[in-house]
Amino acid sequence: MTRLLVACGAATLLAASSLPAQSAADTGAIKATALDYIEGWYEGNAERMERAVHPDLAKRIVNTDQRGRSVLGHQSAMTLVQNTRRGAGKETPIGERRTDVRILDIFGNTASVRVDASTWIDYMHMAKWNGRWVIINVLWENRP
Repeated sequence: MTRLLVACGAATLLAASSLPAQSAADTGAIKATALDYIEGWYEGNAERMERAVHPDLAKRIVNTDQRGRSVLGHQSAMTLVQNTRRGAGKETPIGERRTDVRILDIFGNTASVRVDASTWIDYMHMAKWNGRWVIINVLWENRP
């Protein structure tokens, strides 16, 4: 039993060591992508938003309907970029525009990131897509 555990541990270490190490460039690019997303929203800068998100992005929130049932709200990349272009984020007063980015985890070509914004929190999944970090999924929640 002990030999099996040692062998499994060694195999796990060997597999982990064969993964490419994350670089400072990746960490910086992940943060820059998150900032393009949230600052682009506040600025009404559709180009920054479009650069940050994958075309197949899914942005979702769980809401409650009038009967108390959960319903899923959904935005596509196109909807998010169009709402940014219309300047919906500019309605947030400058003093309330939070842009706190926290990288929660990076593994290979994927990352989980939290952005604390003015009245909501976004949890993002990012992927390195054709050499560039982009947001694939966003699950968000309003602050109480």
